Amino acid sequence: MELRDLEIFLTLAEELHFGRTAERLRLTQGRVSQAIKKQERLIGAELFERSSRKVTLTAIGRQLFEDLEPIRRGLHESMERAKLAARGKTDVMRVGMIGYNLQELRPYFDAFATRHPGCDVRHRHLDFGNPFGRLRTGEDDLAIVWLPVEERDLTVGPVVFTEPVVLAMSAAHPLAARESVSLEDLGDQTVMGGASPSYWREALVPTRTPGGRPIRVGPTATSWSEMLPILSSGEAVSPVHAHGTRYAARPDIAFVPIHDAAPARWALVWRSAAETGLIRDFAEIVHDLGPLAL
Repeated sequence: MELRDLEIFLTLAEELHFGRTAERLRLTQGRVSQAIKKQERLIGAELFERSSRKVTLTAIGRQLFEDLEPIRRGLHESMERAKLAARGKTDVMRVGMIGYNLQELRPYFDAFATRHPGCDVRHRHLDFGNPFGRLRTGEDDLAIVWLPVEERDLTVGPVVFTEPVVLAMSAAHPLAARESVSLEDLGDQTVMGGASPSYWREALVPTRTPGGRPIRVGPTATSWSEMLPILSSGEAVSPVHAHGTRYAARPDIAFVPIHDAAPARWALVWRSAAETGLIRDFAEIVHDLGPLAL
């Protein structure tokens, strides 16, 4: 079996969607389907159950995925270590971020670079539909996400920064002319869904107003780029974090302060079972410098 075919199997096992697998690997869906059928013929059993609605792993497919995934991870790690050595680096730390305000967090990363000059820090964007997924797969070592985080397998570290919450909407929206709005105003609006898990989403986008009125949830988005056309068209509004006013300013989008929304707190989060000395050192730097008020 060719390595490329194994990569197709492993990616489909993660995505459970032929279209997304093809897009991720830059292949045609026909090539993905052909590779899976070839593997199933070689093994003599189906690896996936397919229906018009979903794709799921069979028991044999699950066993094969669990056997092969550590081998793939080891191959990638070996290549990464070779690349680091070629650049004079000895370690790597991967940090996932939902926010776009990396420049504002430079004091932490500069202090870490001084303490660990041989460590290559890599930043990756997280979407808010699956904010903890990359930690759990080992693709990221640390994440910077808004609180609360109530996941049993994750450790919540020190707060990195705090900031206000504002309401994002079309510049033509009636509320856009206000100096501020309240959470009660959301009872008359349609807000966006998409962030998950639900308790984490509700810390930013509540499902009820303070007075108990339900807030309508409309279209979903899991990234800022998906939110923009929905906001611009006026189809929905959304509470967002205030750094968006600095890093995502557009003439067709208005940001109005929500005067009774609690400030958002962003913190370091990592998988407890994967804690390393580098993670502890970075958390110590954040703790010692203290949270930034943005």
